[in-house]
Amino acid sequence: MCLAVPGKILEIKDKTAILDYGSEKREADCSLIECKVGDYVIVSNKMIIDKISKIEAEESLKMYRDAINKSEK
Repeated sequence: MCLAVPGKILEIKDKTAILDYGSEKREADCSLIECKVGDYVIVSNKMIIDKISKIEAEESLKMYRDAINKSEK
């Protein structure tokens, strides 16, 4: 099983998006989904497969942070 962590699009060049994951930045192909800078997206195999709202992304990221913090205690 893998977890899909939301990333925020910082930049788009041609069909490649630069995503911010907080602790790192990665590239993903954005040819499947129409997206723009500032969108929160889900990536699988270096392909953007879905857009989510800012609220959904923030809720997901908070849950991930909470889970990590609990596992470190």
